[in-house]
Amino acid sequence: MKCAVLSVGTEILFGQILNTNSVYLSQQLNLMGIDVLYHYTVGDNDSRLSEILQMAFQDCDLVIATGGLGPTEDDMTKETVCRVMDDILREHAPSRTALEEHARERGRALTPNNYKQAMMPSRAVVFDNDAGTAPGFALENGGKYIICMPGPPREMKRMFQRRVRPFLEHFSDSVIYYRTVRTFGIGESSLETRLLGLIDSQSDPTIATYAGEGECSVRVASKRKTISEARDAVDQMIAQIRARIGEYIYSEDNENLADVVGQRLIRQGITISSAESCTGGMFASELVSVPGISDVFDRSLVTYTWNAKTDELGVLPETLETYSAFSEQVAREMAEGLYRKTGSGICISVTGIAGPGGGDSDRPPGSAYIGIVHAGVTEVHFHRGRDVNRDWNRHYAVLAMLDLVNKSIKQ
Repeated sequence: MKCAVLSVGTEILFGQILNTNSVYLSQQLNLMGIDVLYHYTVGDNDSRLSEILQMAFQDCDLVIATGGLGPTEDDMTKETVCRVMDDILREHAPSRTALEEHARERGRALTPNNYKQAMMPSRAVVFDNDAGTAPGFALENGGKYIICMPGPPREMKRMFQRRVRPFLEHFSDSVIYYRTVRTFGIGESSLETRLLGLIDSQSDPTIATYAGEGECSVRVASKRKTISEARDAVDQMIAQIRARIGEYIYSEDNENLADVVGQRLIRQGITISSAESCTGGMFASELVSVPGISDVFDRSLVTYTWNAKTDELGVLPETLETYSAFSEQVAREMAEGLYRKTGSGICISVTGIAGPGGGDSDRPPGSAYIGIVHAGVTEVHFHRGRDVNRDWNRHYAVLAMLDLVNKSIKQ
């Protein structure tokens, strides 16, 4: 079944609200084996909505629309749909009753335009709304289907899960299962090159690579008759991907790097502390987003100035004067000073150039030295940046820190 997702509302076009409905619906429909071909957004305009519907039905069997089911004059989705689908609006008695009960429970009086929400296409399958007042519906004409749901995400999601999904399951003869492999330390072009043999020969499962904020992902999806068949196919493909790029993979289930690192620290009972200069506490902020991290995360020191590095971590003034704060030697002394102070199982430090400006051709803005003390051994790793912007530079340094911790404790 080929589908288009349609969002109705001038406020979306104006950028006054974020359209999360399309993302959610595409995810859910794909999992059901329904192919989403298009996303459309149209304002509260009868003629343009009519044109979009007619255009969508040229290629699609199904349109799922959200928005425009309210009581005001600019809520015209039902009227336009009826004209395109050759139907008329009639009062739907159960919807009127539900509307009146909803108002009575809240001690509110209904205005005449409220009753507009009880008007439904005469041939429609009506979906009651137990999270709001606007019912949804499904309507068929000539083998083409449209499903209309309210625009507020909370109402739409509940209606989809409780009413629309069971309705659509009768039309789906397959399911899609997918997993997302996440990597750090390899660019998208190199990633694709490593996987080219698998990509060129793919049919099912399918493989797609994506570049993210400082990392890359590989989505593996299979469309089969049963979920177990699809899962087996995806698992087998991921095993082949692992054999090619395993050293860069940190998750095979779409987890973010901070969660992977945090959960490993918790499971292994390894305590950690950090000393941050250029990242200014961002590493600690990422870690403390992980539930349960208080069991192992001891402290973070933001030592931005020379004085802070000497006072808090015991970095030698002559080291700073000789090598500068941005140096391998200072990163080492920061990590070792933190270990003397805390005794944590892992002590990690970072000093770098957040940018813009600073650095040189060998160490451009965004570059950082990362020191780590683990199991009695101190190492310092140099991360060469590429100066995207200050926020991105700091973010990428944090990813490099997390990646280093992950590789230190990976079992």
